[in-house]
Amino acid sequence: MKRQNAFFEALGVDATNSKEVTRLAVISGISVKKLRYYNEHHLMPSGTELEKIIETTNVTKLKLMLKLGCVDHNVAGMLSEHADEIITLFEKEKKQTKAKKRLQPVFETNLGKLYHGNCIEVLMQMPSNSVDMVFADPPFNLNKLYPSNINDDLKAEQYLDWCEDWIDECVRVLKFGGAFLLWNLPKWNSALSNFLNDRLTFRHWIATDIKYRLPIKGRLYPAHYSLLYYINGDKPKTFHPDRLPMQVCPKCSGDLKDYGGYKAKMNPAGVNMSDIWIDIPPVRHNKYKRREGANELSLKLLDRIVEMSTDEGDIVFDPFGGSGTTYMASELKKRKWIGCEIGPVDDIVNRFDHINEEREILNNYRDNLNSLFPKQILKKREKEGLWTCESVRSKAALKMSTTTYTENSIPQLAKTK
Repeated sequence: MKRQNAFFEALGVDATNSKEVTRLAVISGISVKKLRYYNEHHLMPSGTELEKIIETTNVTKLKLMLKLGCVDHNVAGMLSEHADEIITLFEKEKKQTKAKKRLQPVFETNLGKLYHGNCIEVLMQMPSNSVDMVFADPPFNLNKLYPSNINDDLKAEQYLDWCEDWIDECVRVLKFGGAFLLWNLPKWNSALSNFLNDRLTFRHWIATDIKYRLPIKGRLYPAHYSLLYYINGDKPKTFHPDRLPMQVCPKCSGDLKDYGGYKAKMNPAGVNMSDIWIDIPPVRHNKYKRREGANELSLKLLDRIVEMSTDEGDIVFDPFGGSGTTYMASELKKRKWIGCEIGPVDDIVNRFDHINEEREILNNYRDNLNSLFPKQILKKREKEGLWTCESVRSKAALKMSTTTYTENSIPQLAKTK
């Protein structure tokens, strides 16, 4: 956890005393605004500014790095080398939230259990190495109002510290070879990836093309969510991603990309999935929304994630229930599941009353997978005289059968006669 005002503390300056901060600005030649920026964001100065601070305060670079928690490979090596000596000086206390009482599920199916409470309290009840996949979609710290009345406007270091606490517990309960997937804004996932890299094996940074806010002046238009994909161990126990249909014109079903002479080599089962997903719809239509006044994830997204990283009978854990999309996808795909939600759980429970409708939606998604051209698209292409896997392969086979004999084959033919 990064301490508040650690930068000024390291320099012997009281952050609440404007005179002291101003005096530091004068003697160092660094503006008050810039000094406060370093302090608020726990950033190491660099270049001439770092030289000025070292010269005017007599604080070493190493001390400043340690105070700010900016540990590079050199400092990490020193800490590792002197670990025994450091342990004798202090023993790091792991901040844990102790469950006041053992929580009981508020809703159960043949495959799953839903708990009402804090995710860390639920996690502390779970045995180590007990789940096959963790999917987490935490609050994004955007100052949204949630039914649970949680504080969604924390300082950056507080939010990241909280994330590290529950992620650490999620890693503990994950089986060897199990998958950990974290859905968040790029801003937060870029920071949390450093924490995860010390605990799990990185597989992918998946960018999902969904506009999540209005354009902001002076910045690029934020148009994707980040899905981090990690594995507990050197390789996944399960990895079977779907193959996707080829992208075609929604009106005429014609090609959107020129495949030239490679058409005959296209896999009839579909296109390999990439780490950029452009076909996940935001949930805005009332037909698909399961709760009022809050965002929710598409069943299509969770179907893809569960299919890719688990088998039937595996255990899926989602610490932030929301509208229950993870639990519904797991139930429909015959995975066991464990979930919790700190806010009201009525929307999740009521959703299971409409499981047949959800199954129909899921089946419609899956009907278009693992085929280069889904049935309806294939019929339209055949009607319009556009190429299909069958047509290009038939032409290729016909071409091979009518190829004239080469010079090397003629003597062999004569000899046979």
